[in-house]
Amino acid sequence: MALSFEVAEQCLAIIIVGASGDLAKKKTYPSLLSLYAGNLLPTELVVFGYARSPLTNEQLRDQIRPYLAVKHVADSVVEDFLSLCFYKSGEGYGDVESWKELDAILANKQEGQQNRLFYFAIPPNVFAETGAAIKAACMASNGFSRMIVEKPFGRDLESCKEILEALSRHFDESNLYRIDHYLGKEMVQNLIVMRFGNIWMENMWNRNYVQCVVLTFKETFGTQGRGGYFDQYGIIRDIIQNHLLQVMCLLCMECPNKLMGLQAGEKVRNEKVRVLEAIPPVTLDELFLGQYEGYTDDETITNKSSNCPTFAIIRCFINNARWAGVPIIFKAGKALEEGKAEMRVQFKDAPAVETLFDGHKVPRNEIVMQLQPKETIYMKSNIKTPGFGTTPIQSELEVKYDTRYFSGAGGSNPDAYSRLILDVLHGRSASFVRSDELIRAWEIFTPVLHQIEKENIQPHKYMAGSRGPPGADAFFTEKSGYVRNDDYTYS
Repeated sequence: MALSFEVAEQCLAIIIVGASGDLAKKKTYPSLLSLYAGNLLPTELVVFGYARSPLTNEQLRDQIRPYLAVKHVADSVVEDFLSLCFYKSGEGYGDVESWKELDAILANKQEGQQNRLFYFAIPPNVFAETGAAIKAACMASNGFSRMIVEKPFGRDLESCKEILEALSRHFDESNLYRIDHYLGKEMVQNLIVMRFGNIWMENMWNRNYVQCVVLTFKETFGTQGRGGYFDQYGIIRDIIQNHLLQVMCLLCMECPNKLMGLQAGEKVRNEKVRVLEAIPPVTLDELFLGQYEGYTDDETITNKSSNCPTFAIIRCFINNARWAGVPIIFKAGKALEEGKAEMRVQFKDAPAVETLFDGHKVPRNEIVMQLQPKETIYMKSNIKTPGFGTTPIQSELEVKYDTRYFSGAGGSNPDAYSRLILDVLHGRSASFVRSDELIRAWEIFTPVLHQIEKENIQPHKYMAGSRGPPGADAFFTEKSGYVRNDDYTYS
């Protein structure tokens, strides 16, 4: 499959800032390889890494080669891709002279239309100096210059505004693509079509039918030596305030008057902002915090009395006509009994079921969209007991992506980073976070985050490998009104 727009015939330079770091090696370069192997990048392509480490081109290629050993990509394709990868070092990310030298190298390699994509795989504290140097010395002279910026976008409202201001000094909003890889996942991308392409789904997607909306993220492992970073942020900042909140916006927003094509990106993001504007700031009584036993044993955590949460349940409400009174639940944790990420919508009880079915229990319907580990959509529906029985039991209508779409071809959905990088090349903005979205998201969470830190609120302890802290399930049930069907097991 080839690119179907004009950049396919133009020369593209991709500059990975922070190329010697883990993010670039583990995510950025493999995602670019995926696009290259699928013939989704221009034939006139060059990939330059920029960082402070004094590496040669060959040393860079040797560093990233182990991360490119992916299934379905031949070794010869990997080597072809690596032959397009080069490296330029500088004294620092704000080293204007080094950026001028890189600009001259790129000018020699790019003929005609010169499009440049800069990927900021660097910490936010060097965004400002990097942006200033690129603006002064390395922008495309006769093509687009687009910036992909990685999170974290601050740790509270004030620091977020500082980062936004630092970037806006040098780049227009239309050139900035703030990446949240959850927005590139297949199930999240699918929300637009599912919600607004199915009349039955849209008609019941409101407070009259929905009991609660639950967004869940679970990991089986802890900090794994990244505690120094994680302890500065915690599970709310790291997962809930960005990943799950972004997914919730797409799940609950109103339909814009355009979903694909020109201007669709801005119209989608306008509706996401409207959802955020309808959510009041979170308060402490809507929070349940946990920390797994042994969290501070991580050698990279210096504060051994840290109250940083590794588990959280948060309830929000969207105060608009569609969702008023419906609990929106965020649940995220590390070192839990299973690893998964999903969206779950539970509907209210069917009317008069106890009378209609002679007192028999009739479980609630649910729609579950699983993001990971396997992409699956299923609806929990009620049928009669098979055979001679007549009692209602719960089963599912489902689509499993791996068996439905990829079992014969041996392929899989593209990874989120590859999909999002391709969106940037197309100039599609819907799956990227706009500055006003970030500000409003931080306005919702900053007050309670500051309160947790100021008052040293202590999280509930839980054993690694468990469902979470004692009392968490009871809190969830009380705040959500969710009714679990213990007789049903999804497999």
